Amino acid sequence: MDGLNEAAPDTVQKAAPGQAPSDGTGVVLLDPYLEPFKGALQSRFAKAQKWIDDINTHEGGLEKFSRGYERFGFTVAADGTITYREWAPNAMRAYLIGDFNGWNRDSHEMKRDTYGVWEIQLPAVNGQPAIPHDSKVKISMVVPNDQARAERVPAWIKRVTQDINVSPVYDARFWNPPHQYTFKNPRPPKPASARVYEAHVGISSPEPKVTTYKEFTRDTLPRIHQLGYNTIQLMAVMEHAYYASFGYQINSFFAASSRYGFPDDLKQLVDTAHGLGITVLLDVVHSHASKNVLDGLNMFDNSDGLYFHEGARGRHELWDSRLFNYGHHEVLRFLLSNLRFWMEEYQFDGFRFDGVTSMLYQHHGIGTGFSGGYHEYFGPNVDEDGVVYLMLANELLHSLYPNCITIAEDVSGMPALCVKLSLGGIGFDYRLAMAVPDLYIKWLKEKQDIEWDMGALCHTLTNRRHGEKTIAYAESHDQALVGDKTLLFWLCDAQMYTNMSTLSELTPVIHRGMSLHKMIRLITHGLGGEAYLNFSGNEFGHPEWLDFPREGNNNSFHYARRQFNLPDDQLLRYRFLNVFDTHLQHTEEKYGWLHSPQAYISLKHEGDKVIVFERAGLLWVFNFHPEQSFSDFRVGVEEPGTYRVVIDTDSTTFGGMGRVESSTRFFTTDFEWNGRKNFLQVYVPARSAIVLALEPTLDPNWKANISLGF
Repeated sequence: MDGLNEAAPDTVQKAAPGQAPSDGTGVVLLDPYLEPFKGALQSRFAKAQKWIDDINTHEGGLEKFSRGYERFGFTVAADGTITYREWAPNAMRAYLIGDFNGWNRDSHEMKRDTYGVWEIQLPAVNGQPAIPHDSKVKISMVVPNDQARAERVPAWIKRVTQDINVSPVYDARFWNPPHQYTFKNPRPPKPASARVYEAHVGISSPEPKVTTYKEFTRDTLPRIHQLGYNTIQLMAVMEHAYYASFGYQINSFFAASSRYGFPDDLKQLVDTAHGLGITVLLDVVHSHASKNVLDGLNMFDNSDGLYFHEGARGRHELWDSRLFNYGHHEVLRFLLSNLRFWMEEYQFDGFRFDGVTSMLYQHHGIGTGFSGGYHEYFGPNVDEDGVVYLMLANELLHSLYPNCITIAEDVSGMPALCVKLSLGGIGFDYRLAMAVPDLYIKWLKEKQDIEWDMGALCHTLTNRRHGEKTIAYAESHDQALVGDKTLLFWLCDAQMYTNMSTLSELTPVIHRGMSLHKMIRLITHGLGGEAYLNFSGNEFGHPEWLDFPREGNNNSFHYARRQFNLPDDQLLRYRFLNVFDTHLQHTEEKYGWLHSPQAYISLKHEGDKVIVFERAGLLWVFNFHPEQSFSDFRVGVEEPGTYRVVIDTDSTTFGGMGRVESSTRFFTTDFEWNGRKNFLQVYVPARSAIVLALEPTLDPNWKANISLGF
């Protein structure tokens, strides 16, 4: 892929029916470089199959096994009888305490079975459950050694609350509302092209506060829908001990964060999104857990290795958190049931698995630079139990929910991550293209525009494993967090505070920043993957980083918000970027390039800084040169006909200079050029890009659509 004229051919070797072996090495047919590692593939596959066989034999199958939340924690029978069960094999005695019994530590003793599961039943009182709805509860255990009491938040609790004015420790609540929320809208179909809007409920308001589920439903969902995104990825929903952790220190895995409101408010959010045709994914953190003892899983029954590995292996040095033991039967029950719970109770449509690299390797990716050598993905550094857990999780989800979407956040490039289990893969639908945003930030920090390498840009955007779907993105929440800056902030910096008004001068800095912001998003969208992701607010070039209230900033909410007021202000240039992003998403909906075969790159010219490629019948032309415009620039195209502009980053509608006439018709000439059967000639101004489509594909009102942004 180093030549000037470049194709990105599909090199996946298709296996004939019945040809793929059944020992987990079928993936070798897709990627022959895996041939030397057949033994490792067979080992992980055999372990996954053994777990499935054991669960079938002893638990009635994965479907039943993953319903652990119907047996553990608190359940309420039709007659009002409450049953509470908890796995705590190290405890000598256990008691249920709470508001319901005046916190009497001895009145409600639990019984233990041979597996270390404690149980108590509370008959109804006058036809009503003995524990009042939303009242506080705990489990109190007598533990070995000094026989002291260990009082904990129940592991399977579905609601916890925090009164920071009283204590940072969370309180467990017995959640049993008299009326259950009824979902009104069915799950939408699985999107052919996933256009993902990554969002955090708490920061989704211009106001310096914690935004609620209800406010997100009312104010942000319509915005996402209008922009044209068909998928939402909700971050920081599972209850986390520390708000500033961005949801990455989970203490209660079955509880939706009470910071944003009640459980039914989250259900209404998901339900309303479904009514708009939007798929909703949950950011799930099974890579580690909060090390909190009083309101987390750590030292739950006063033993170090209940849910986690004992000793150093059970602790993540950099994250200061605990690491699950994925090879334990009850840990698998807990985690698989956790996935099933969010799918059933809240009707989520799938998950983005956080920290997958940490789960795949014993070293958790710490101090490891992955070169792409296949030896890095196999051998003693791999946590085979972690790999197998992810296999089981994907097999469970996709067998029960055919339209489920799973996304892996992995920086290592593990092969077969997005190949189904039957072929020996791990089973995800998508992987995140984490090298793409890293490239943009690195270049903006270190290179002049004229030094941008067109070949390196094309390589980074197309360097993905064939047969495995990738989500491309220019920036996510990672790039927005304090210590870094959003792309537009890198591009424009201080002038964002002085020159983003249309009443002020369009300075070279702002013009460059807005131009490259649009071009970066467009080429990432068109060339980078089979799905696209944007973090909340970055569609309009959010001007500031993201920083949650913490001791280091005097608990300020100033940067823990999204300033949606900016694109709504007709006198600010943010609206141009917002309209461009809207037009981009709606144009993809029409032409479907994300679910089309990978692009054919016919030109990447280093001197001119021009990139040309075709995808989904569209012709994409980029001129990254900071100064040089090209008139009558000849570009190759396979399909003959008359072409018209469907996207122009330089359009005045998008805050550009309007140097390309939108009504121009481009006619092909039957003459081979850059390896394509035909050519046409275009005007491509400096720092701009156009996308052309065959005239018959245009809507009759295409001009009006462009002016409206979709």
